[in-house]
Amino acid sequence: MREEQNHQKVSEQLDFLNETTKEIANEKEKDLGVKSSLKSREERVGILGEELPPENILILDTETTGLDNVNDDCIEVGSILFNVKSRSVLAQQSFLLPVEINKAEKINKIPAEITRLPQPLSEAIKYFESLVRVSDLIVAHNAEFDMKWFGLNKLPQIEKQWICSMDDITWPADRQLKTRPSVRDLALAYGIPVWDAHRALTDCIYLAEVFKRCSELEKLLIRALEPKVLFRAEISYEDRLLAKNAGFRWNDAIKGAWSRKMSRRDMEKLEFPVCEVDFNA
Repeated sequence: MREEQNHQKVSEQLDFLNETTKEIANEKEKDLGVKSSLKSREERVGILGEELPPENILILDTETTGLDNVNDDCIEVGSILFNVKSRSVLAQQSFLLPVEINKAEKINKIPAEITRLPQPLSEAIKYFESLVRVSDLIVAHNAEFDMKWFGLNKLPQIEKQWICSMDDITWPADRQLKTRPSVRDLALAYGIPVWDAHRALTDCIYLAEVFKRCSELEKLLIRALEPKVLFRAEISYEDRLLAKNAGFRWNDAIKGAWSRKMSRRDMEKLEFPVCEVDFNA
């Protein structure tokens, strides 16, 4: 009897030690995860003080039932994990989110009824979170639109830095692109056939193919990470096309004015005067 009691005590002690070890391991893993997610600008700066390009980027796109993230829903997410140095796709994913009505079906060609068919949605979201976790930053075309859907409904909040391939990247002049090119324009400028549009993963593939062909990708990404400032164009009505061609938008961030967020470096290249605006004032 005493032998059995001793055996039970030893067994309980081993179980306790095992659980404690697991808890410590889990805490270490969480700590490492936090440290990994805190890869900021300081950690990307090399020994010589030059900023290093990101290793992995997550190219991301969404399809939605409308433009309003309060009254509409995200219907599809597409993403590609892309390694910058090797110009290689490491992983790709897309999944649908269930909706009752898709008011944008004519544009994205996603019938609402197929979003409600059985699929491993919870597993898909977990996998998406793992792709976000191992990426250094998020790249999206018109990122301001895409980022506002995350943290709503079933989609997780994304705490990584975002780059907009339409507004933040200054594409090489020899590609003869508009200041704010579309994904289709980018693809064609880099010799990539355009076979479809307005599905999330398709647009991600176009961007990945552009990045594969972009010899100055590291430089473009570093430049895109430079702090942005809101500028108002000081320009007459007659010269308004100068502002429009430079990517400024009318009545957008500032009512009744042409404005754009851009780096000070890019601001110095403008052919017309601008005024810095404190957007939070």
